[in-house]
Amino acid sequence: MTGLPALAILLLLGIGAQWLAWRLRLPSILLLLCAGFFAGPEWLGWVDTDRLLGDLLFPLVAAAVGVVLFEGGLGLNLADLKGHGKVVLRLVTVGALVTWALATALAYGLLGLPLGIAVLLGAILIVSGPTVVGPLLRHIHPRGPTGSILTWEGILIDPVGALMAVLVYEGLSLGSLDVAAGHGGVGVLLTLLCGGGGGVLGGLLLVTVLRRHWVPETLLGPVTLALVVGLFAGTNLLQEESGLLAVTAMGVVAANLGGAQVRPILEFKENLRVLLISLLFVLLAARLTREQLSVLDARAFAFLGALLLVVRPLAALVCTWGTTLTWKERVFVAWLCPRGIVAAAVASVFGLALVEQGVPGAEHLLPVVFLVIVGTVVVYGLTAPWLARRLGLSVPDPQGCVFVGAQPWARAMAAALGQLGVEVLLIDTNRHNVRDARLEGLEAHQGNVLDANFLEHVDLTHMGRVLALTPNDEVNTLVCAEMAHEFGRRNVYQIATDSVPRAAGRPLGVEAPGLRGRRLFAGDVDAYRLARRFAAAGRPHVTPLTEQFTYEDFRKRHGDEAIVLFSVSPAGRLQIDTADTPLKPERDARLVAFIPE
Repeated sequence: MTGLPALAILLLLGIGAQWLAWRLRLPSILLLLCAGFFAGPEWLGWVDTDRLLGDLLFPLVAAAVGVVLFEGGLGLNLADLKGHGKVVLRLVTVGALVTWALATALAYGLLGLPLGIAVLLGAILIVSGPTVVGPLLRHIHPRGPTGSILTWEGILIDPVGALMAVLVYEGLSLGSLDVAAGHGGVGVLLTLLCGGGGGVLGGLLLVTVLRRHWVPETLLGPVTLALVVGLFAGTNLLQEESGLLAVTAMGVVAANLGGAQVRPILEFKENLRVLLISLLFVLLAARLTREQLSVLDARAFAFLGALLLVVRPLAALVCTWGTTLTWKERVFVAWLCPRGIVAAAVASVFGLALVEQGVPGAEHLLPVVFLVIVGTVVVYGLTAPWLARRLGLSVPDPQGCVFVGAQPWARAMAAALGQLGVEVLLIDTNRHNVRDARLEGLEAHQGNVLDANFLEHVDLTHMGRVLALTPNDEVNTLVCAEMAHEFGRRNVYQIATDSVPRAAGRPLGVEAPGLRGRRLFAGDVDAYRLARRFAAAGRPHVTPLTEQFTYEDFRKRHGDEAIVLFSVSPAGRLQIDTADTPLKPERDARLVAFIPE
């Protein structure tokens, strides 16, 4: 099938696989590969990649990978490297060499591949999978520096692996690895010069465009996309495969130079990344044939096991030796290195070219790489969250609350939750409120939560919800709109204020419904009523619920005069009373409420 029907099916398969993976809580890459393989010419015949795109396939794949790496670079914060930059540097240099050497030896000795193909396979497997590492880390919520280290490695290692693969491929194409080794040093220097220098210049150009407002908000995403693709193509013309380094460096520079707001670009690129990843995996998997997969035997699975159990642990432990990481953190870093779209793209490009050139063993390259991608995603996806919990490095379902606003009644609510074991963090622009919160033993920061640079220096690892409690309804709405990007729309809440017009007969929360958070507390509870109740009755009460005294009994005793706020289960799970979801406390939970005297 070709033309518009094929494009429609491709889009439906990609986004449908993403949605199904979300529903089933599975790594999306698995369903994308399955969808692509069965939709290809070998089975259903819905997607014929070569007929659909022809000569444009690999240029489109390369450009899409560049966009993905730029988006990854935008998410890298140099402040996260404080004290751990040495570990990241080792992983992308020493770790890359160790992985390359061991993977090459295994491919040559275990798989029986010719030396040249074994060296190329080892170079391709240097790369990690930023599109897989990121979602895994967001699911795991690791404590400490491991999340930042693995994120940085996942982004920076891809240009390194791609460069090494290009050098080996050139040697194979010329018929001599010695030739490639002779040109390798020059190639690395040219790549660093073209890719690194071009990336810095591209980042500075983008920051200048943002600071001086040369582009309207509506065109910011498309203009940035054009700059990224243009930089990627231009640097590749100067030096092959330097484009990956260039776009990564461009993203890092743009994200870490002050005075430039990259959030609109980041949101645009994240949506684009999901679309590109969905289409790329389906397109590349559709090119796999049953004949190619038939070369996968017991030795291939043994090779995968050796990568998981020997190569990655050894490379990571060597790179983290003598650092400040604890043994638990070192073990976790050693057990997370999935492969993703970069490995698939590089293997697809070079594998096809070498097969057409008649290089012996080249037909094994693509199926082995796809086996490694699927195997690492499955194994790490199933075991990494469990391992992080066993090591005490995971916060899988953070219950902590960020209180935006530290006025007296907000501090009282935060203190009540803190006494029940829920972690709380208060943020306020008023230094007196912040000072009083700290004097009361609460963690508090003075700053503007709408300032992305401020939030970069606040540890939100254990936080799962945001409560916007300022007296300004517009500020609360902006806070929820901003924080929904990080916490999800269902986990941002805002208090109603007396500034919301009610005399005209409109219900609370009609303004900007797509931006507002979930309205806190039921009935007509607003910031003004909470302040009055706190002034009259003081701190909220904590009431244990039992079989003899249930939530219904509590309601009968205190009626509507009690302002119910939260409940905390015996396991520490927090529930928040909202207008759209009234509180339903678990049995034996502890109830937090303002109770009239």
